[in-house]
Amino acid sequence: MDAERKIGVIGHKNPDTDSICSAIAYAYLKNQTGDSRYEPLRAGSLGGETKYVLGRFGFPKPEVCLDVRARVRDIDIRRMPGVSGDMSVRQAWETMRDQNISTLSIVDEAGYLQGIISLRDLAMANMDAQGTQFLASSKTSYRNIMETLSGTLLTGDPQGRVTAGKIVIGAASPEIMEAVVEQGDLVLVANRYEAQYCAIEMGADCIVVCTGSAVPKTIVHLAEERGCSIISTPYDTYPAAMLISQSVPISFYMLTKNLLTFRMGDDLDQVREVMGQVRHVYFPVVDSDGKYVGVISRRNLLNLRRRQLILVDHNEKTQCVDGWEDAEILEIIDHHRIGNLETSGPVYFRNQPVGCTATVIYQMYGEEGVEIPPDIAGLLLSAILSDTLQFRSPTCTPVDVRTAEQLAAIAEVDIDELATAMFEAGENLEGKTPKEIFQQDYKTFEAGGIRFGVGQGSFVSTTNYDRARELVSGYLPEALRSSDLDMVFYMLTSLPTQSTKVLCAGVGAEALVKAAFNAEGTDDALLLPDVVSRKKQFIPHLLRALQEEK
Repeated sequence: MDAERKIGVIGHKNPDTDSICSAIAYAYLKNQTGDSRYEPLRAGSLGGETKYVLGRFGFPKPEVCLDVRARVRDIDIRRMPGVSGDMSVRQAWETMRDQNISTLSIVDEAGYLQGIISLRDLAMANMDAQGTQFLASSKTSYRNIMETLSGTLLTGDPQGRVTAGKIVIGAASPEIMEAVVEQGDLVLVANRYEAQYCAIEMGADCIVVCTGSAVPKTIVHLAEERGCSIISTPYDTYPAAMLISQSVPISFYMLTKNLLTFRMGDDLDQVREVMGQVRHVYFPVVDSDGKYVGVISRRNLLNLRRRQLILVDHNEKTQCVDGWEDAEILEIIDHHRIGNLETSGPVYFRNQPVGCTATVIYQMYGEEGVEIPPDIAGLLLSAILSDTLQFRSPTCTPVDVRTAEQLAAIAEVDIDELATAMFEAGENLEGKTPKEIFQQDYKTFEAGGIRFGVGQGSFVSTTNYDRARELVSGYLPEALRSSDLDMVFYMLTSLPTQSTKVLCAGVGAEALVKAAFNAEGTDDALLLPDVVSRKKQFIPHLLRALQEEK
C-alpha cells in the first residue's frame, strides 16, 4: 500500500458531535486492528458544542475535507525528473530514448517549471540547424560541445560559452583559411599543424581537432596564450560537423509560452476535457507552489487510485461529502434510516436502531477486544449525550443509556455536568450569523421528487431560544433562494418543555407540516408538542405526508 495514502473516516456535511466523535473513535479503532492507515475527516465546520468536546478531551479538529472528487494526485504520476535547460539536444534525445518518453520538462535550480521540449521539437531543431551562427545564438557551452562530440577538452574552460563567431571547416589551405576564419569562430580541423596554427592565429575562440589526432604541445601552449579552447574528438570532420548542431542547449528550443500544466488538486473531469482538446502526449504536473512534480498522459487516467472512505453517521447521498461518487466507499457505520446511497461494489454496512452511531462503535471496540482509552471514551459519551439530548430523545434506547454509563466510568466524568457544559457551549449564539445558526446541525433529504433541508437547534436557555428564532426566521427565505431545494425547515427545540417550533420556507412547506402533524400555527412558527427528534419524529412524519400527497 502507498504509505502516503490514508483511508478517510468521515461523517456527514454540517457535522454534529456524533459525526465528528464517531469518526475520530472509529479511525482509532481501525488503526489498532487493521494494516492500513486511517484518519478522521470532517465535511464542514464545527459547532460550539463539538468544539467544546474536542477541547475538553484533548483532540485537535479533524482535517477538513469538503470534496473527494478524483484529482490529479489520485492517479499514477510519472515522476520523471526535471532537466536543466543547459542540457544539449543530443543528451535530451538520449534521455528520451533511454526513458521511453517523448517529452522532457525543463526546471530551474529551485525546481520551478521553465518549459517543455518534445521529441518533435528536437527533430525540428535538428532540421532547422542550418547556417553557421546557431552556436553563438544559443550560447552553447563548451561542455555541451565536448560531450556531444565524445571529445576531450585539452585547454579552456568547460563552463565557457560560445558567444560570437561562426562554424568553419578548416580543411582548406592556410591562405584560404586566413580569408575565412574570423575573431571568435569555432574551427573544425584535422591533424594538419598549419591549419591548427592558422586558426589560432586568426583569433578562433575554439578549435575542434578531429579523428583523434594528437595535438602538438606548441599548439596547446599557443592556444592557452591566445585564450583559445581546444577539443579533441574521435569523429572525422564530416560527422563532427553534423553532430555539433546537437550540442545546442534545449533552453534555446523549449516551449515556454501557453504551457499546458496541471496541478495536483485539479479535477480529473477537467483534466480529461483539456487533454481531449490538444494533441500533446505528456503534460507537466506542478504542486501548489508551482514546483514541478512529474508528467501525466491520457494513459495515466486509466490508473485512477480512488479516494477510500468509511462513512459514519449517515448513509444518504445528499448528506455525503461532495464528490463521493468518485470515491471507493469501504464501510458504512450508522444508526439512521436506510437512505438512497449506492456504492460501486459491496461494502461492510452496519446499521443499528440505537440513538447514536457512537453506541454502535462502542460495541465494535468490545467485539475487537480493543480497550477504550479515557479520552476516546469521553468522545463517545459526548456523542451519545448530544444525539439523545441526554436520554430525552425518543431515539434513545436502553442500550444507549447503559453504554453512556459505562463510558462515563472509563472517562471518569459526571454525565450531568458534561451534558450541561456541552449544551451551554452548543447553544451559545454569540458572534454567530443566522446562516451559521441554521446550518450548525443541518441535513438535506429527498423523497418523491421533493428535495428539502432541515436544520435543528436545541436550547435550554429561553434567551438563546428566542434569539435563534428571531435570527433564523429572517434568514430562511434567503436560505431557500441560495439552495436548489424545494423547501427548508428549522426545528427550534426546547429541551425544558420537550417541544419544537418549526420555521419553514418554500411553496407548500407550511401546509406539509400541518398535514404531517396536525400542527397549529403560533405567529411565524408551527408548534409540535413532544417532538424533539429530527430522525425519529420529524422526518418520518414529513415523508409519510409527502407520500400521501401523491
